[in-house]
Amino acid sequence: MKPASLTLPLPPAALDGARRRLFSPRAWMGLAAAALVLALLPALNLWFAPGHPLHVSAYAVALLGKFMCYALAALALDLVWGYAGILSLGHGLFFALGGYAHGMYLMRAIGRDGVYQSELPDFMVFLNWKDYPWYWAYTDHAWYAWLLVLLVPGALAFVFGYFAFRSRIKGVYFSIITQALSYAAMLLFFRNDTGFGGNNGFTDFKRILGYDITAPGTRAALYWITLAALGGCLLLARAVTQSRLGRVLTAVRDGEARLRFLGYEPLGFKLFVWTLSAVMCGIAGALYVPQVGIINPGEMSTENSIEMVIWVATGGRGTLIGPIVGAGAINGLKTWFTSVFPEFWLYALGLIFVLVTLFLPQGLVGLARRLLQRGRPT
Repeated sequence: MKPASLTLPLPPAALDGARRRLFSPRAWMGLAAAALVLALLPALNLWFAPGHPLHVSAYAVALLGKFMCYALAALALDLVWGYAGILSLGHGLFFALGGYAHGMYLMRAIGRDGVYQSELPDFMVFLNWKDYPWYWAYTDHAWYAWLLVLLVPGALAFVFGYFAFRSRIKGVYFSIITQALSYAAMLLFFRNDTGFGGNNGFTDFKRILGYDITAPGTRAALYWITLAALGGCLLLARAVTQSRLGRVLTAVRDGEARLRFLGYEPLGFKLFVWTLSAVMCGIAGALYVPQVGIINPGEMSTENSIEMVIWVATGGRGTLIGPIVGAGAINGLKTWFTSVFPEFWLYALGLIFVLVTLFLPQGLVGLARRLLQRGRPT
């Protein structure tokens, strides 16, 4: 039976107009200019020596690379929360799984350069393991590890989402279940006998694709790949949200029961965007690991997943650009705040979330949009 025409569940006209303005030619020119500036920063680090006015420090390049990974994770969350109304409190799990999948390759690339000078990672030697577990097979090949980056978070999200959405679990109940799933996985990865480094996780990476992972050129390449991945995922997310599929997703968010009455079955649509979001989050985690140099079960904590929600809310839910802005703003503030008042950061983060909820329901992007509208002549 062909579903009836989808008319009502579209976003309000004002919101549609805001999104069109957000992706106007002027907005795209601004995005292109920002991307160009970001792309130049590693070059300034390579071309100019320390002390030169145009030199950008290696620390700044690594920090911005990390922020872009966070921005990609926030974009992935906005795809399901902002457009489909699916609030996940467990996206840190998908981020960490992508990081662990890539980290397995990076650990094997260490070779005999570890403390124990063994083919096995140091934590396996310390635990008196004699060989790799079966699930480490072929992880010495980069292409296989990158395939795992896509498949592991995607497969877990697909299976979990299928049973959750088929059972019509939504709202706060879905959020709690994702939080519980992430917490259970974190407890599992904390165990030494799982073969993922226990509490310490993976660290002390030496090489990637045969290149020194700490070399300035390698750092710059990782930075540019992260920027390209963020831009590519932004374009992909926009293509999804501006298509007929995106209209159905907003209908799921605004009136799922009415959507069913019109003849649409939301399961497939929700499952698709949920799985796509998990894969994007896994890519973010995979790019995060070689730039930061560590991945441990702490990345799966519910606190990290809640921080992602705050990034999206601060920047502007349902805007695509907003989560990227929010991730950069919150993490930039965190970097400064934790260096000055480290013990008060969580209080500040909570206060930010409360203030944004009360006074900036459309986030920083909504605030900028209102200011621009006030500045236009009537």
